[in-house]
Parts: sequence; C-alpha cells; structure tokens
Amino acid sequence: MASEPPVFVRLAAHPLRWALLTALAGGDLRVRELVERVGEPQNLVSYHLRLLRGGGLVTATRSSFDGRDSYYHLDLDRCAGALAETGAALHPTLDPTLHPALRPEVPPPGRVAVLFLCTGNSARSPIAEALLRRRAAGEVTVTSAGSHPKAALHPGVIRALGEFGIDVRGQRPRHLDTVAGQRFDHVITVCDKVREVCPEFPHHPRRRHWSIPDPAADPGSFAHTAAELDTRVRHLLPELVANQDKEVRP
Repeated sequence: MASEPPVFVRLAAHPLRWALLTALAGGDLRVRELVERVGEPQNLVSYHLRLLRGGGLVTATRSSFDGRDSYYHLDLDRCAGALAETGAALHPTLDPTLHPALRPEVPPPGRVAVLFLCTGNSARSPIAEALLRRRAAGEVTVTSAGSHPKAALHPGVIRALGEFGIDVRGQRPRHLDTVAGQRFDHVITVCDKVREVCPEFPHHPRRRHWSIPDPAADPGSFAHTAAELDTRVRHLLPELVANQDKEVRP
C-alpha cells in the first residue's frame, strides 16, 4: 500500500496554496492583498489560508495599525523543516540538512544596502539592524530609522541584544528623513503603522513588510521579538545573495 505523502506536499501541491505560499515568501500580507496577488475570491483565499495555518506553515497576527486587519506570515523555519522531512521521506540523500551550503548562514556581498523601518526606531528596527549586521559579518550596509523616533533605545533592546553578544548602548534612534535620500536595495518595514506612511525611495528598492508586534507594549516579550527577527534575518540572507548574484552576473 502506498504511503501518505508528507504534509508539505499535500499542502503545497495545490496551485492556489502554492501561490499563497510564494506571495507570503516576500513578506507579510493582509487577506485583501493576497486576493489581489492570486486573483481569486476572498472566501476561497481564506479557506486555503486556514488549511495552511492548520498545517503550521502560515501564522496570523492582528495588525497594530488597524485591529480589524490581520497580517499573514510564512513560517520559513517550519517550511524548511517540512521540506527536509519531504526530501528524506523520498530518499535519505535528499535531506537538505546534509548539505551545509544550503543552510541560510552565508553572508551577502557588501554592495547590498538594507533599511529597516518602524515608528520609534527604538525597538524593532534597531534589533533587526543589529542582528543582520552581526550575521552579515560586516559585508552588508544595514540602517534603521523611524517615522517618529524616540529619544533613546528601549532598555529591553539593550538586554535582548546583549544575549546575542551585541552592544548597542551608544546607538540613538534616527528619523526617517535622515536616510530619505540614500540608496537602498531593500526597505523592510517591521511595524504595521509605518508601513502605511513609508515614502518612496530613489532607485526603487525592493520593499517588504514584517508584521512584528511592538515589544514595548509587553517588556517581557523583547527576547521573543529578537528571536523572531533573528529567524527572519537568517532567511533573508540567502535571498540577498541570490539577488546580488543575478545583478553582477554578466
């Protein structure tokens, strides 16, 4: 008797669910944005999103900008694990964990410039900035800013990044206006509010959104926020490498 296909295969093999997964791979999106991306009715999109959530591949968080909205997020760690299980189920040598070169740990080339944005530039965006800078080992330009910067970093940021061996005690929040004229390859909003007011940048950088709740609302959540941002940063690095390779290849 044939064995049951792995969960990832059963979920991702459906064309609409695959379209939703690939759309969310580029950043967090709301239902109406997914409806526009895949060109299907909202009730059908919502049905398949429920299946993806049930399989643990997609999660949802309430928007901090509009509490009636939710952002859907692709859990890349869960997808990586499910893909590893899928390959190993077919043949042991197809387990990608056997190939270190495929792990998302390779630093991108130095020509890539990334900007993280949130409202106060006192919690989420400086955490993301520090973590990407650390993982990129100095080979990528990383900046963060805020639409309404606070006077200082939240003490929870200093504690959370200290667990990663990162000292940001001398850093101060900066205003979005101070970086408006700079060139960036990627602009990543990590706050639902700032996503709605994010200006256009010269040179048309790639924009994406990470819907991250403000840890300042729950000071005990800074460690969790840093861990989530570190996961997203790890999965961002191979994409930066791939995009830069395409740009420099003759």
